[in-house]
Amino acid sequence: MAGESALHDEGGTGQPILLLHGLMGSARTWGRHVPWLREHGHVYTFDAAGHGRPAPSRLTTEAFVADLSEALAPFAGPWVVIGHSMGALHAWCLAAEHPEKVSALVLEDMAPDFRGRTADDWAAMISNWPQPFATREDLFEFFGPVAGQYFLDSFEQRADGWYLHGDVDTFRDISAEWGERHFWDQWASITVPALLIEGEFTITPDGQMRTMAERHPGAEYVRIAQAGHLVHDDQPEQYRKVVEEFLDGLG
Repeated sequence: MAGESALHDEGGTGQPILLLHGLMGSARTWGRHVPWLREHGHVYTFDAAGHGRPAPSRLTTEAFVADLSEALAPFAGPWVVIGHSMGALHAWCLAAEHPEKVSALVLEDMAPDFRGRTADDWAAMISNWPQPFATREDLFEFFGPVAGQYFLDSFEQRADGWYLHGDVDTFRDISAEWGERHFWDQWASITVPALLIEGEFTITPDGQMRTMAERHPGAEYVRIAQAGHLVHDDQPEQYRKVVEEFLDGLG
């Protein structure tokens, strides 16, 4: 399913580094971090299925990982995979399913078990967003500076303004799966070094990311103060500091 346009070569040399965005995001949301990451390797970004391109016929994590794996097939790897939220889940599930493809993981604000949570209220809220957003200023006024930039980087711009780059029902069903199953087993199979980054104002269930690190001898957990779910945009300097220290330590 993955076309050539889904994987974007952002330049650099050496160790391949893959950046995976969160739900309702796009490859472009990593743009402010690509320049310094190029100092550590050859950087690629990826647009997940269902985000500006067709979604899998079945909206399972396995289907998204298969789509990602197909996009990586022409490359030797292994990759340092850096993921935010949904991208973090896909990163460690890729490592579980295809351990030969992954050399290390950076996982931002995502946990293995959201069972019992529902996406219905969230999807209803999105459906009521005032689309299109006619101007950039409208986006920032509605979402605030951090989320506004995230959506500006993600949305599709048309003649009359900015629109969601995917279907609300698709986004809802992607996240609904997380409320029905857990991903602890996939995490338990991971053996590569991992950095787990959680924001102070996280959306993850309390304590789960710490527990992930405790169960994996090669994992490090970092909590970043004054950061929400978009840690890398809320506190970009702190995010860069801990990620660079991790990448430098890989040898």
